[in-house]
Amino acid sequence: MKTLGLICLKAGIILFLFSFTFLEKNKEGPFSPKDNLRVLSLYSEPSGALILRSRVMEAKNYSYGKSFSTRYCFLVDMSIPSGKKRFFVYDFSTNNIVYSGLVSHGSGGINYSSQPKFSNDPGSDCTSLGKYKVGELYHGQYGRSYKLYGLENSNSNAYKRAVVLHSYSCVADEEVYPKGVCNSSGCTGVSPNFFNKLSMVVDESQKPILLWIYQ
Repeated sequence: MKTLGLICLKAGIILFLFSFTFLEKNKEGPFSPKDNLRVLSLYSEPSGALILRSRVMEAKNYSYGKSFSTRYCFLVDMSIPSGKKRFFVYDFSTNNIVYSGLVSHGSGGINYSSQPKFSNDPGSDCTSLGKYKVGELYHGQYGRSYKLYGLENSNSNAYKRAVVLHSYSCVADEEVYPKGVCNSSGCTGVSPNFFNKLSMVVDESQKPILLWIYQ
């Protein structure tokens, strides 16, 4: 019976991964899902993809219950090395990842950190884990940027810390692993090209987009 149960579990994981890779093109959205096959390679074990799926389910329930966009959400998995794509745009309507990109993490106040440093303290230069509301567009030090509002105790100081979503010229479009990308002072910095894609989602949405940074 244990052997049969193990076989069923493995079969379930394989079926999920199979369905995850054969994706329809979303004609209504601004993206083509060309990066979906690459996403699974970010995880060394099938359980990684299952964890991503559980995050999606929680993000969907949260978005529906809190008047966020019920079409898209942004997911950032800080357990993935910074040289790999770990910022995902997820489409709830098709249950697909429609785009993915590299993203910086906080340095923690040192010259460079290959691993993200987590804190909610002002002046920490760290990434803050948790759910955010992507707020209004403004023009700042890095050009077009979006204010971020922390929704949990772990990121409640985000607005006070000026933690925002912005383009960052030192972040590449393609993966650079085993190298990492440049650090930030806690902001989610993405390549200019990827930022333009994210802007299309944010600007066309009638409701705020949920951004969730987790590990």
